[in-house]
Amino acid sequence: SMASPALLMRVVASAYSVAEKAATIVRNVLAAGDLGIVEKTGANDLQTKADRLVQMSICASLARKFPKVTIIGEEDLPTEEVTEELIEDGHCEEILKKTCPAQYTGIKEEELVIWVDPLDGTKEYTEGLLDHVTVLIGIAYGGKAIAGVINQPYYNYEAGADAVVGRTIWGVLGIGAFGFQLTEAPAGKHIIVTTRSHSSTLVNDCISALNPDTVIRVGGAGNKIIQLIEGKASAYVFASPGCKKWDTCAPEAILHAVGGKITDIHGNSFQYNKEVKHMNSAGVLATLRNYDYYASRIPNNVKQSLVP
Repeated sequence: SMASPALLMRVVASAYSVAEKAATIVRNVLAAGDLGIVEKTGANDLQTKADRLVQMSICASLARKFPKVTIIGEEDLPTEEVTEELIEDGHCEEILKKTCPAQYTGIKEEELVIWVDPLDGTKEYTEGLLDHVTVLIGIAYGGKAIAGVINQPYYNYEAGADAVVGRTIWGVLGIGAFGFQLTEAPAGKHIIVTTRSHSSTLVNDCISALNPDTVIRVGGAGNKIIQLIEGKASAYVFASPGCKKWDTCAPEAILHAVGGKITDIHGNSFQYNKEVKHMNSAGVLATLRNYDYYASRIPNNVKQSLVP
């Protein structure tokens, strides 16, 4: 008989279905019209009923199946009983059929850390910029992001009544990434994607130094990585603290699975072991191709201002 799939593939296959359930919750909360908005640290740091319900759903669903895995979510939530209707027990068969890369076949549950952003782009969600919104489930081993799931609950939402709304992108290092069409940005063009709501002098100085042809300002780290892998932007640059491990873990795994690169502004890799601080305090630099071109042009004053 066939050997049962490796733990990593089972976790990713479950995370896929859990992310689809999350997307349904996100859409239902918005359709019901009561977003239940709470300010966390200020007007640019919001939490909605969708953030809360989705985090409960993702964390409880994965913890039930994989009790020894460490799961770290963005939201501080009261430890309340999670209702059965929030639990997703399914998995994606397609993912289980893929062969687990040899270096990950021996992983034990307690060696995995899952970083969850239940709703990346909350501010945009509350403002109706729905294509910016993603659900992020990143899977780390040995401090490295090795697999990820990104769901876009509103992908295609403006495409008319018959369009299928929403999609799930997933990837594993050593296998690749799926659920989208990998495209490179136009050669010779410097299209920078950056923050929409967290701009600053430093952010803008850094971008000008890269001499961009175009600057795209959008919400959500997940959304920005999608811009890179679909060829809409050539670099994602964020010269500011503010981004957290749950923002970058899933996107990093997807980007690295297709040969891209993400670091802080100094070129340091992100670490995802469970003891690590949550803040990516030295910003973000990511590209699908030509990482060195952008890295070599980050101004020194920007680097000095951002301490890892």
